[in-house]
Parts: sequence; structure tokens; C-alpha cells
Amino acid sequence: MRAALTVFLKDLRLEGRSKDVLSTTLFFAGLVVLIMGFAFGPDLSKMRDAAAGVLWCALAFASVLAAGRAWAGEQESGALESLLLYPVAHEWLYLGKAAANALLMLVLGAVTAGLTAIFFDVQFASPGLLALTLVLGVLGLSLVTTFYSAITVNLRAKEALLPVLSFPIIIPVMIGAVKSTVLLTGGFNPDDYWAWTRLLLGFDVVTLLVATFAFPHAVES
Repeated sequence: MRAALTVFLKDLRLEGRSKDVLSTTLFFAGLVVLIMGFAFGPDLSKMRDAAAGVLWCALAFASVLAAGRAWAGEQESGALESLLLYPVAHEWLYLGKAAANALLMLVLGAVTAGLTAIFFDVQFASPGLLALTLVLGVLGLSLVTTFYSAITVNLRAKEALLPVLSFPIIIPVMIGAVKSTVLLTGGFNPDDYWAWTRLLLGFDVVTLLVATFAFPHAVES
């Protein structure tokens, strides 16, 4: 756990100095929200119906960008091999990277949700439940994209392979996140909301266990 915390804090310090991931993903997510706002406008009813899908599409693509930078930065600086040679189980390196990526994506998710509320003229039924949906959805995205980013970081076509490998896996979390967010933007039904939230939680737990145990074999192959 100390190794995971060290990697987590290292990534946050590097991001605090460079602002590389947040600036790139925030610009991308904002651009997606803006373009889709013009595409669905000026019909406010259509815009409100599409708000949840636009929000999570922006976060899904941004998560791929953020995860790609997480491991690419280590490779470009020549530190990836040294990182993998540290006398610690590789599972903890993955958990540290995934946690840092998830925290950055959570910040991005909060900003993107605010932009979506403004551009699409929507109000969320409960800020607390929206935060819960963002945490569970962003965690699922980060666990998957961080795992596949580590696998593809040394490949020549990593920019193309990362979304191809990640997007089919994140379909359940995207469906659960979009459905949960739709319920928060209108016609809130607690039973339906908690059913979709349980799907997100189950996906996160299963992905965390599978990716953590598979990570050492993936990076060594």
C-alpha cells in the first residue's frame, strides 16, 4: 500500500507541475459538450434528453486520453522499465496509477457536469447522488483504461489500440452511468436509480479484482 500511495502522490505532483492531463482533457470534454449543444439545439427538450449521454461520452473519451498519458509519460522519460523493476508487487503500481487517474477524472467530471448543466439547461435532482454517480462511473472508466493503457504503452499503434480495447469493456459502466444520470435530470425514481447504481458498483468491484490480479501477467507478457 505504501508503494501504491507513492505512485499515486508522484503522479499528482507531476500533474500539479505540468497540468498536462487536466488541461488536455478539460479542453476536449468542453469542446464535446459545446459541439453537441449546438447539434441538439435549439430544442430544449431534446437537449435535456441528450445531456446525460453527452456528459458520459465526453468523460469516456477524456478517460482514454488521461490513461494514455499516465503510462506514456513514464515511457517517454525512460522511467517505465525502472518503475516495473521496483521490488514491489506490480498490482500496487497499477492501483496507484488507477487511483491518480480516477482522482483527476473526478475533477474533470465535476467541471464537465457543470458545463453540461449550463449548456443543456438541466438541473440535477440531487447533487449528492450526482457525485455518487460520478465517483462510481469515473472509477470504472479509470480502472479499465489504466489497465489497457499499460498493455499498449509499448506498442507502435497504442493511440488506436487503447480505445479499441477499452470501449467494449466499458459498455456496462456507460449504460449504468447514463441511466443513473438521466434519472437525476428528470423523473427521478429511487428504485430505478439504485438499481443502476448497484450495476456501477458491481462493475467497479469485479473490474478492480480482475484487473489487479491480471496486471502483473499483462505487463510481463
